[in-house]
Amino acid sequence: MKDMARIFKALSDETRLRILSLLVSEGEVCVCDIMTALNLSHQSTVSRHLSYLKNSGLVNDRREGVWIYYSIDEDKSLLVKDIIKLFERHLLPMQTSKTDRERLTSNKKRCV
Repeated sequence: MKDMARIFKALSDETRLRILSLLVSEGEVCVCDIMTALNLSHQSTVSRHLSYLKNSGLVNDRREGVWIYYSIDEDKSLLVKDIIKLFERHLLPMQTSKTDRERLTSNKKRCV
């Protein structure tokens, strides 16, 4: 029950919802590209939200050089899989999500 509460608490923030929306639609995304897509200027803000999502069990991370790449942890539970379906149906079609994806696509840095 605590794991479920932690996941729902992680979903209660708009920035984290936007990050998850990007990860659901794009797969693996690095911190610099998340910053660009969400139009956020502070890496610490994005990193704090990503840590929250990771600690809730919603995302995985992978380090490559100095950059950390994040993706949805689909292997975690049926709840996470259901949340992904919910995002695909309700969150991805929203204008905010579309704008974030467009910004990501047009400004993708592919952190190196």
